[in-house]
Amino acid sequence: MAHAPNSTLKQDDVLTVLGLESSCDETAASVLRRYSDGRVELLSNIVASQDDEHRPFGGVVPEIAARAHMRKIEPIIAKALKTSGQSWDQIDGIAATAGPGLIGGVITGLMGAKGLAMALGKPLIAVNHLEGHALSPRLTENCPFPYLLLLVSGGHSQLLSVIGLGDYERLGSTVDDAAGEAFDKTAKVMDLGFPGGPQVQNWAARGNPTAVKLPRPMKGRDHADFSFAGLKTAVARAWDASDKSDTAKADLAASFQRAMTDTMLDRVEKAMTLYRRKTRETDQARLVVAGGVAANAELRAGLKALAESRAFDFIAPPLKFCGDNAAMIALAGAERLAAGFIDGYDAPARPRWPLDGDAAAAAPKSGFGKKGPKS
Repeated sequence: MAHAPNSTLKQDDVLTVLGLESSCDETAASVLRRYSDGRVELLSNIVASQDDEHRPFGGVVPEIAARAHMRKIEPIIAKALKTSGQSWDQIDGIAATAGPGLIGGVITGLMGAKGLAMALGKPLIAVNHLEGHALSPRLTENCPFPYLLLLVSGGHSQLLSVIGLGDYERLGSTVDDAAGEAFDKTAKVMDLGFPGGPQVQNWAARGNPTAVKLPRPMKGRDHADFSFAGLKTAVARAWDASDKSDTAKADLAASFQRAMTDTMLDRVEKAMTLYRRKTRETDQARLVVAGGVAANAELRAGLKALAESRAFDFIAPPLKFCGDNAAMIALAGAERLAAGFIDGYDAPARPRWPLDGDAAAAAPKSGFGKKGPKS
């Protein structure tokens, strides 16, 4: 995507940005103010969930999601602006997720942002959804570059060296399924309810994490890649062989959650070694976790303990900023606007858009086709 420097803005300007997020099943809008020293003030953060629409199907249905975004986007924008106490004249830029995600939803939010930017004469910032997650801890924490990022969500599982804004180096990625997808499929197999991640965690709290023997894919390998397809299959087979009781549900949920946590901690520990080797950092470094799966309490606790043992500061966004939200899109938009970059009205909606585009194109981990590399 071509970017043009925005010569009308100065580095010391206070910027107020409207952000829109519609990449999956959350329709969201947020107004955020960024100060010249990098501090941010969240003026509004409105999220309209689609859980009720998708719950009967046990997962997100793209067509239903796209229609829901179209119904909800205008009132959500109006509410976000009203809640912020700002007028359109006080908005300096319009940011929206331009990918990756379900293309119907991405188009809805991006076209809405383009219309607003054009009508109001405001700069447009087309944001990579993954960059929003990557920057999300900076909504509430002092989190300077560089840092090691574990990005785990429904569609993505990656380990990245975050060198600076727009500068990301992949250390590891899933070769098949994402961690969040494994949580969702586990919940669906056992009929735990929707959304899957929180339901698995709730059931796991009542179960024995050693009751069911499950694999730890890639554990001990001399790289930082993930694989979760085998774990998903093992859970399905274990469920088929169980007595389907509530005890069986709780034990399998707990065993799956423990297997997932053990696997990710092993992969993160390997990435820590790679990160220090590449950045040559020998002192205290930073480990950041972001994405929907970052809300899992067992994973957060494990990552915190691992970080302490390896001389990394551990930073995680508050739970409300782990899932999809527009605050992180507004933040990414404000950061890019402050750096002097805006996008043209021809900015495309992308179903796939890796943060490390060059590396993903050269060595895709999980598929490459007409839509481009997935990761």
